[in-house]
Amino acid sequence: MSRVLVVDDEADIRGLVHELLQRAGHDVIEASDGKEALRRFYAEQPELVLLDVSMPGLDGWGTLERIRQLSDVPVLMLSAKAEELDKVRGLQAGADDYVTKPFGRQELLARVERHLRRARPEPEPTEPYADDFLTIDFATRSVVAAGRPVALTPLEFRLLVAFVRNPNQVLSHEQLLDLAWGDARGSGRDQLKLYVGYLRRKLGVGGGDESPIETMRGFGYLYRRPARESAP
Repeated sequence: MSRVLVVDDEADIRGLVHELLQRAGHDVIEASDGKEALRRFYAEQPELVLLDVSMPGLDGWGTLERIRQLSDVPVLMLSAKAEELDKVRGLQAGADDYVTKPFGRQELLARVERHLRRARPEPEPTEPYADDFLTIDFATRSVVAAGRPVALTPLEFRLLVAFVRNPNQVLSHEQLLDLAWGDARGSGRDQLKLYVGYLRRKLGVGGGDESPIETMRGFGYLYRRPARESAP
């Protein structure tokens, strides 16, 4: 059983999602607005949040921002807006998924289950990672690229970890989706391409030969670990 927080100002949608998740064996908490959601989040410590975008007062974007200041718990945004820019805004703000209304019940449940599985990853290494370009402190989740601190969203960090755990190895799209998202079936190559682009830009590199994250056309991506120079 996992604890899921459902946040929506429409009682009928909360009730529908509550029943769906409860039948699947989850413990469900409800909130009708952003402020109540934050109170329940602090008190109940859910393992996943379903968060409506359009709410009076503190909306979904503001609520997501405050949640991300405290936790990398999976957050799935719910919205009637299906435009690509709205989806990109949610992903860039740190959401793990974006679900448009009306949604299929089984699709929503499948997405919830996928992100709950991802929320229980294998333990990350405790020893910091370092090469001539990149340093990662797994304990603090801090990243330094070319001597510059880099702020990553939880999903971007998981994607980077997947690369550095498998340096100089071509990772297929399916492998990266499984390693970073938790399930290769629940996300698409377009979403992976989008996040690789975000990650490259934040690391301060492009997509060409100068980037340690190389595109292997027809196969996937590769993190080419820069060799550490020996001291003279």
